[in-house]
Amino acid sequence: MGWRNLLACSVGLVTCLCALFGFQNFRKPWREYPAFEYNDFPIPPDYGEKTEYVFARLMYPNAPFARGGRGGFRRFGFGADWREGGRGVFWTMDYPRSDRHFSLALRRLTRLSVRSVEQPINLDEHDQYDWPWLYAVEVGHWNLTDEQAKSLREYLLRGGFLMVDDFHGSYEWQVFLEGLKNIFPDRDIVDIPDSDPIFHTSYDLEQRFQVPGAQYLRSGRTYEQDGYTARWRGIYDDKGRVMVAICYNMDLGDAWEWSDDPRYDEKFSGLAYRIGVNYWIYDLTH
Repeated sequence: MGWRNLLACSVGLVTCLCALFGFQNFRKPWREYPAFEYNDFPIPPDYGEKTEYVFARLMYPNAPFARGGRGGFRRFGFGADWREGGRGVFWTMDYPRSDRHFSLALRRLTRLSVRSVEQPINLDEHDQYDWPWLYAVEVGHWNLTDEQAKSLREYLLRGGFLMVDDFHGSYEWQVFLEGLKNIFPDRDIVDIPDSDPIFHTSYDLEQRFQVPGAQYLRSGRTYEQDGYTARWRGIYDDKGRVMVAICYNMDLGDAWEWSDDPRYDEKFSGLAYRIGVNYWIYDLTH
């Protein structure tokens, strides 16, 4: 064998080994972060099981100010590092209880092989491409950097899917909108029509209603702030696929989180699960 052929074979072998190594290690190890509400939630015994799909939660920096419960403003998470989670870091709201309840529901209600634990995704690490689904809560308090917005836009245009949930009222809408316009300054937000396939992948969901957060157990109200009416909105790509599903003036995450509490009405948690399953299946089939 000539030296040129030997060199070519060596380069090819190294390339194949690097590709194989990269493929085998393309997902970072699972890690649980301190959270807004939970820091001792039980870890399922099968958390390390190799599965087909994983519920991925978007990590993001807090906006500097958040709206207080009585219409004023207060600073949350001052000095906290959003990359490390913890109380006052809004992306950790309902985490990990909500995520694990929904992952369990996907196992029971579909044929999908879903991991029992979630995966928090930091856009600065550019590993979102390994996960077809991203879920973000409290986006009325997010504050994406320009680089994070660019990275998320690229992910979505490549076929990724983002579901945002648990934000309410006109003030939080404006904070959310500011961040979203940084991602897609040239794309419109529209109400998703009842006829869209996203409402018919597994369940027919023409009849929908406002799903409240756990505050409903105290107040009896399904709305928060001035978010009186639930809206199912979205942003479409150039092929007519919903790539950002916006659950506004509702709290599906709380409905998943509290679905095992008899005080929380089944009609709310039942609808929340059906919406989540539809969105997940839509993401995998469109």
